[in-house]
Amino acid sequence: MGFMDYLQSLLTEHGYLVLFLGLLLEFIALPFPGEPTMAYAGYLSYMGTLNIALVLLCAFAGTTIGMTITYFIGKKAGLPFMRKYGKWMLLPEHKLDKAQKWFNKYGYTLVFVGYFIPGVRHFTGYFSGIMNYKFWRFAAYAYSGALVWVGLFIALGKIFGPQWSMIFQWIHDYSFEAIATLVGLVLAVFIVKYRRWLGIQLVNRFGKKKPDDSARE
Repeated sequence: MGFMDYLQSLLTEHGYLVLFLGLLLEFIALPFPGEPTMAYAGYLSYMGTLNIALVLLCAFAGTTIGMTITYFIGKKAGLPFMRKYGKWMLLPEHKLDKAQKWFNKYGYTLVFVGYFIPGVRHFTGYFSGIMNYKFWRFAAYAYSGALVWVGLFIALGKIFGPQWSMIFQWIHDYSFEAIATLVGLVLAVFIVKYRRWLGIQLVNRFGKKKPDDSARE
């Protein structure tokens, strides 16, 4: 049994806990396949094994708590400490140098989009603390980015069902272009699948005639 097979069996048995702890530890620096795990959790919700709302909540909580912990570690420890001990957190010196250049160039934007860049999301929390970013601004970018990232990969499994692994491999191969296309597909499928519900909501919100309008008729 391969690691992903073992992880999927764990997720089937202890879904919410595995999802929460796995994502939390991934951001602290444990090698954990967060994206395929979220997609598989979405698939389990498609199958009815897991509750989609709890899947989203556990994934979002694990991600944001992990990011918050790394922010305060970076803020407290500082760059000299990270240069000395960062290799134990999968942040060797060459990655720290790259991170510093990227943060100097892109700032807070990197905190949001870093989730979708391989090898970047693991150091954005640390470096936000090292750079003394204001926590409320860091949280605004980090938590909103987490919501998009988590929602996208869970939606992949929820919407595409048994085809989730094929779509995930496509994303892995084509990265940014695939993610942009996937966002469009997810929105399109959502609109088609829930168009009746959306139509009812729009009619209820805007379609009712005012009493004085009907009186004139």
